[in-house]
Amino acid sequence: MINNITAAKGFNAVGSKSRLVVLTELVKVGSKGLTIGEIQKLVKIPLSTLAHHLDHLKKANLINQEQKGRSILNFAEFKHIQQLANYLLKECCVNEKKIK
Repeated sequence: MINNITAAKGFNAVGSKSRLVVLTELVKVGSKGLTIGEIQKLVKIPLSTLAHHLDHLKKANLINQEQKGRSILNFAEFKHIQQLANYLLKECCVNEKKIK
């Protein structure tokens, strides 16, 4: 389970529309991953801006990157994304009876 600080870092990283779109595209392709150029074609963000967004997602452990020849492949970190979802849902409805 992740702590509050790690969760806040992850949610902050996807708090940007552009970063959320990038992460969503990486989730869609699964374990195949995408090169930076492929992501850029899909999301139509300038490469310099995209590099910044990818760095932000990587620092929040939402993606990882692997050098493959001259390209860098980007992959969604599904385990960490699932942990963020679980962080929110672990408290789901615990106060429901108290509110009635």
